[in-house]
Amino acid sequence: MSIDRVRAHIAKYGLEDRIQLFEESSATVLLAAERLGVEPARIAKTLSFLTEDGPVLILTAGDRKIDNPKYKAVFHTKAKMIPRDQVEMLIGHEVGGVCPFGVRTGVKVYLDESIKRFSTVFPAAGTPESAIELSIPELERVSEYDRWIDVCKAMDA
Repeated sequence: MSIDRVRAHIAKYGLEDRIQLFEESSATVLLAAERLGVEPARIAKTLSFLTEDGPVLILTAGDRKIDNPKYKAVFHTKAKMIPRDQVEMLIGHEVGGVCPFGVRTGVKVYLDESIKRFSTVFPAAGTPESAIELSIPELERVSEYDRWIDVCKAMDA
């Protein structure tokens, strides 16, 4: 089960007690922000893409979206999100609970610059009813990220 993999992954860093589980869905930025009582921008949404090198995850602020020219400059290909019905198979988590913790081997994780403006952010924790609050240094460690990138723009841009 996805939450068990996430819990085991996060336990390596001694932070498993920070996982929050909800009675109702937190699968979207707005639902997660409502459940947590924070501004939507602080939700670290995890977007999943297919590249020539395999699946990648990009964590970005909840008020951002992919900027296609920036994405292409980093990955040298057009942004192609993983089809909904393939996300769990390729990443290891169901849609709504996708996070960078406990993912399948070979999945690369990138952190978008947009989340650096917050002291803490809230990514999902493997299910559509979960989240975890992490500082940016904690997120860097626990996500085992590849590198910081700048591939997003404001939602209204």
